[in-house]
Formats: sequence, C-alpha cells, structure tokens
Amino acid sequence: MSALPMTASAAGDAAEPQAALRARLFEAKLLYPLGVTGLYGYSATYQSILDAVDAMVTRWGASLDAERIYFPPVIARSTFDHTNYLQSFPHLMGSVHIFTGDDREHRALLGRLEAGQDWPALLEPAEVVLSSATCHSLYPLVTGTLPAHGRYYAVRGTCFRHEPSVDPTRMQSFGMHEVVFLGEPADAQAHRDVGLAHGLELLSALGLVMEAVPANDPFFGRLGTALAVGQLEESLKMEGVTTIGRGTPPTAIMSANCHRDHFGRPFAITTADGAVAHSSCVAFGVDRIAIALLQAHGLVPERWPADVIGRLWP
Repeated sequence: MSALPMTASAAGDAAEPQAALRARLFEAKLLYPLGVTGLYGYSATYQSILDAVDAMVTRWGASLDAERIYFPPVIARSTFDHTNYLQSFPHLMGSVHIFTGDDREHRALLGRLEAGQDWPALLEPAEVVLSSATCHSLYPLVTGTLPAHGRYYAVRGTCFRHEPSVDPTRMQSFGMHEVVFLGEPADAQAHRDVGLAHGLELLSALGLVMEAVPANDPFFGRLGTALAVGQLEESLKMEGVTTIGRGTPPTAIMSANCHRDHFGRPFAITTADGAVAHSSCVAFGVDRIAIALLQAHGLVPERWPADVIGRLWP
C-alpha cells in the first residue's frame, strides 16, 4: 500500500503539516520517537485503536469464513525469493544480518565498533528478511490444491519498508491486516471488487471521507515505470484514500489488489481442476487508519463521536 504519487514540490509543501501532525502525536504521547525517522513506540491508547481496527477487519474475515493467521515481522528468505519483491522493490526491502564468527572475528567486530567503523560489514545474511507484505508468508502454506470454491484467509503482521519520512503515516515499521482469497480468476476478481466496496464502507462509517482511485506500486527503475503504467491501465490495484490534514495529498489507508497468478505460479497453488490459482487481497493499513482517525476526531479517543466509538469498541 502506498500514498498517491507526488511531485517534488507537492511533497515539500506537504512535509510541514505532516511534521506538525507528528509533533502533536509525540506531544500527546501517542507515539514515541525511537531515534530513526519513521520508527515509533506506541502508547497503550494508540495500541487500543490498532486493536479495534484489527477487530473490525477480523469480523469481516469471519463473515467469509476466513482462516486467521498471525505472522511475525520476518519472512523466510526462501519465501521472499519467490515473491519477486527484490526485482520490483529493492529500494524498500530490508535484510536481516547475523554474527557467525569465532573469538578472533568477534574481537575484530568490537574493534570496528569502538573505532566507529563499519562493523555491520562483518555480519552474514540470515535465513530471514524483514516482511514487506503480510500475505507473502501465507503462500507457501497453501501450496497444493485448493477446495472447489477457493479459500479465504485473514492475515495480520508487522511489515517493513525503507521509506523514512516525517509523515507519521509513512512508517518504516507498520501493521497490515489483509483478507486474501485464492481460487478461480473470476472469484479472485470478485473478492477484490467486493472487498474494496466493503472497506470503503467500513472506513466511511468511522467518519473518514473516502475515495477509491486506481493506483500503482512504487516499482523500481526503468522497467518499474512500464510495470506501473501496466498496473494502472489494467486497474489491478485500487486504493481507498483519505486526506489526513489540510494541505496534504490524499493518503492510501487501504488497498484492493488483483495478483492474478503472480503468487499461484511460483508457490505451486492450483485450483480444484488443476489450473494455476489466482489471488487477490484487501489490505488495511491499521497504523494509517489509526492516525487518520486521530487527525479527524482528535487526539483523545474517549471524546470521539459516539457512533465511531460504538463501531470500534462495540
């Protein structure tokens, strides 16, 4: 999920109100700065909003008989290698590195640390990388043949994308809750379309002014430009956007995506008749939703409109 593309001048114009919003969240002790731009600690109040949004998505998933799975913030490197993420978004991914040396190499490591030198250069890649999308961990679990009418999953996890920004909605580490369908192409398309409408209705009922727009992912490099154009032309990605504060461009707080056979093929997932399965997902950026609600209704949730409180904490 990504914010709508901005020109350099528009991004500069938007930075001031976004930074001001972040400062207000810090002052209210809803978020805590952790020394790196885009990385925050959460207060109990802020976490309660995330939990309430998660519960709303969970209730929708339950209505679809979706299996619930919670994933860690890291993903097996072998799984990551099959997602095509490195080819498309190398600028956003994060790798995990570990120390595997002996005493001599440990002394060299400490020597570099004490000298202020590049000690991470002595580390080795781990068997895991940081998760960039919650649903990526799902696909190897469903390798094989699906039931006749496909399957739904509700998956929740913490994701990482290297996008440091003063905009508090553009975190480097953030929560994502997705409702995923795998099955026949027409059913996957239907889930994307119905899920988009449902998500917009759900968020509008929380007092957010929502709009659905065609969108594209921030693909990398020259080839990425062509991929983005194709994604837009085929309307494979739709986003639910809202304006979070005056003077800022609309921000995506949910997305609905058709993957076609992008995951079914590399993970050997087939339909009941043996065809390669298609998939689609409806993803809710729970942190972005929480911040949109705080901006729209104020920084004290107890004072929010009664109907909003009733929907979040029934």
